[in-house]
Amino acid sequence: MPQLTFLGTGTSQGVPIIGCHCSVCTSKNPKNKRLRTSVLIEDQQTKIVIDAGPDFRYQMLKENIDSIDAILITHPHRDHVGGLDDIRPFNYYQQKPMPLYGSALSLKGLQDTIPYAFSPYHYPGSPEFELHPIEDQAFHINEIEILPIEVMHYKMPISAYRFGDLTYITDAKYISENSIRKIKGSKILIVNALRKEPHLSHFCIQDALEFINRIHPEKAYLTHIGHTLENEQINKELPSNVQLAYDGLCLNF
Repeated sequence: MPQLTFLGTGTSQGVPIIGCHCSVCTSKNPKNKRLRTSVLIEDQQTKIVIDAGPDFRYQMLKENIDSIDAILITHPHRDHVGGLDDIRPFNYYQQKPMPLYGSALSLKGLQDTIPYAFSPYHYPGSPEFELHPIEDQAFHINEIEILPIEVMHYKMPISAYRFGDLTYITDAKYISENSIRKIKGSKILIVNALRKEPHLSHFCIQDALEFINRIHPEKAYLTHIGHTLENEQINKELPSNVQLAYDGLCLNF
């Protein structure tokens, strides 16, 4: 049975935020400690990471991940790709470039962000990637089928991903009817919810709950969470089939 592990559930600054002394940032509850948003999808044969933000190195060490078959990119913002330089140990131990999947926009953004990794004059020791542009059709990584689904992060189209009965969405603010049709039927829905107040480019809690009600999953988890949402308190306010995700949470699907 495939498993998903939340490697990080925090927003772009992580939680705690540097210099902040709010009740969540100073909380002793480990469920309020949130690395930048990322997940691991795995079965007995395959390990896939979605996004590699600035906490990527620590997330790999924390979860004892010593091999990866591929990385999926949702979009090229730094909090989702800022750790890709740390792919180098995988290059060394696996003796091959890391397969990297994303939209043409995402892959172009990566080449602009870390140009030295894609230079024709390859510097020894630079990270090595094998780029795989994705479109709006399903593809496979080994035996795992993945359906990319376009959602909008303000004006930027980004990639959500469906794995059978599970759909993973982060940084969404608008989801088209066509994309909703692709998501419906998911038994487990993971979707971003930054805070209670509305936001220009992210779902707030109310946005996420309205979207969840349209999909009707058996269970929904909120991720990409800011420092104004305290885990235990917010979970008391959510419907019984919805809860805040937390770093280290594992789901079978």
